[in-house]
Parts: sequence; structure tokens; C-alpha cells
Amino acid sequence: MPRQARRKSKSGVYHIMLRGANKQEIFHDNEDNARFMNILNKYKKQVQLKIFAWCLMNNHVHLLIKEGEEELSVTMKRIAVSYVQYYNKKYSTTGHLFQDRFKSENVETKRYFLSVVRYIHQNPVKAGMVTHVKEWYWSSCCEYYHKSSDYQELLDRDGGVLRIFSDNRIIAIKEFQAFNEKSNADVCFENEKNRIRTLTDEEARKKIKMILGSITFAQVKSLSRTERNDILRKVKTAEGISQRQASRILGVSLSIIHRA
Repeated sequence: MPRQARRKSKSGVYHIMLRGANKQEIFHDNEDNARFMNILNKYKKQVQLKIFAWCLMNNHVHLLIKEGEEELSVTMKRIAVSYVQYYNKKYSTTGHLFQDRFKSENVETKRYFLSVVRYIHQNPVKAGMVTHVKEWYWSSCCEYYHKSSDYQELLDRDGGVLRIFSDNRIIAIKEFQAFNEKSNADVCFENEKNRIRTLTDEEARKKIKMILGSITFAQVKSLSRTERNDILRKVKTAEGISQRQASRILGVSLSIIHRA
């Protein structure tokens, strides 16, 4: 069955989610995050994107952007391909990293625009990664709070979000911060199921133990390659378990888990 064509946003603004294939991790360290941000900045300049919010999680990315001088799908493909080339070279791996098709939704009202910004910034909090939005470095939250970082030029801050609150920057930042941290039940993407929460190591151990059955953690690395990879694939696709967690718990190198 052919894919349904994306409906064009009248405002040109879209909420984008780019997710790892089979929910796998796409960022394993700060170098990976930084490379993705640099690629994003490169294409922002090339095609004149406007970026209003971002958040990089372990296995997915949220972006709130206004389409630039080329089709959004073309721009997102350029960004994804550039990052995959870097990733495959660094980790000596091949194959798909991202899901074939990024998720997008049109953002056409001021009210929903602000809700998406807040949803993106609160993603790490609701996933249990941090306790406060400003603690997550890899989001645009701190840029809005006027804290110094390496990605100030990436954010179209004043002409987008802050001006909705006030023409006075100091007042706008204060009012935006109150809005951004307000408890809410914001839900984005009509078809999105429950958000994926990264498990604690203890929770991950329990889940992996259920997958292993009678096999102990220590025995996994001594299994035949076929048996080991079969188990690692099941662990990789288990919701909420990161590949880095699996590596720590099973004593198997991250590269072996990537290739399984």
C-alpha cells in the first residue's frame, strides 16, 4: 500500500520526530550529540530553516522547525544521511540507523506552537532523565533562558517564541520560563502511543533477566555468536532499555551490541 503523502502545513511549521530503527540508541555520548547539532546547523544555514525548539534524547530527536528553501523531506533526508555516515564510520557498523520515515505533524496555531515547545523541553523530565527542564543540556531550553551554550546561533528565539509573550526580552524570558515549566498533560502526535521512558539500571536488569530466562548475565558473552546475537536483538528491541545499559549489565562491548 503506498504511503500517504504528508499534508503541507499552511504556516510552514512542523513538529518533527526522528527515531532510531527498532527504538535503538542513536546517541551514545556527547560527541554524537554534538555532531548531530553541527549537522543540523549546517543545513539550517544552507536551506534557511528556522528552528524554534529541539531536544536530543538517547533514541530519538524532537525538532520544531519552519521549512526552508527546499521540501522538508529532502532536508530531513540530508540531515539523517549525514549523521548515519558519521555514525557508521565511528562505530564500524552498517545498516539502518533511523526509522525509514520521520514523523511529522503540522503546527498551525499559536496555542499549539507553544504547546509543542513545552512538550519538547519537558520530554527529558517526563522520561525520568532529569528533574528540571534546564538540567538537560541537549535541548533548546537553556537557550531560551539566556544561558550560554555552543548552539545560540541555531535557535530562532526572539522572532518566534519570545515575541509571543512580550516585546521586552527580559519580561518575555520570565513569562516563557513560567509557561515552559508549568505542569501539563500536553500530548503531541495524534497517533503517538505512550512515551518511551528509559528504565533505571535496576529496572533494566529485571527486564533483561526475563528475556534471558535460565541464562545468567555472565553467561551471555560466552554463548555462541548466533545464540548471543539472538538474545542481544531481543534486548535491543525491549522498550526502555538503552544499548549502553545492556552493555554495562551484560558485560558485552557496545560495538557487539550495535552489530547484533
